[in-house]
Amino acid sequence: MAYDRYAAVCRPLHYMVIMHPQLCLQLVITAWLTGFGNSVVQTALTMTLPLCGRNQLDHFFCEVPVMLKLACTNTFINEAELFAVSVFFLVVPLSLILVSYGHITHAVLKIKSAQGRRKAFGTCGSHLLVVIIFFGTLISMYLQPPSSYSQDVNKSIALFYTL
Repeated sequence: MAYDRYAAVCRPLHYMVIMHPQLCLQLVITAWLTGFGNSVVQTALTMTLPLCGRNQLDHFFCEVPVMLKLACTNTFINEAELFAVSVFFLVVPLSLILVSYGHITHAVLKIKSAQGRRKAFGTCGSHLLVVIIFFGTLISMYLQPPSSYSQDVNKSIALFYTL
């Protein structure tokens, strides 16, 4: 979506050439396959851990960090892998989106009319808000040190994320 907005605002005359249907399909398929692959790997790694004691989650849904707390073995490898994957799937895309919006902001500020600037910012503002909510909640859940993991705070974050 950020690339789409970048093409629409910064390269409007080339938009149809840049955002052709085949590219859109490739972007969607890539997102779906990487998300599915990551989910399969995380699920497989988490489900192989032995659980001990109370096997009830005090959470709204089954998140990997919550499941790791139920394991009665050393989960350092799982936590390190989860951290690396989280950086790749959260920080890298967020950085690319923010760079894209930096270019958009630079292009919009060059627009002479206030109405044109307002229209361009209005088009991108809602997407940027969704990006901030989506990535902000996920980063706060997945990229915090395990020692500072708070069950109650993450339940609130998970609830906010699902809304």
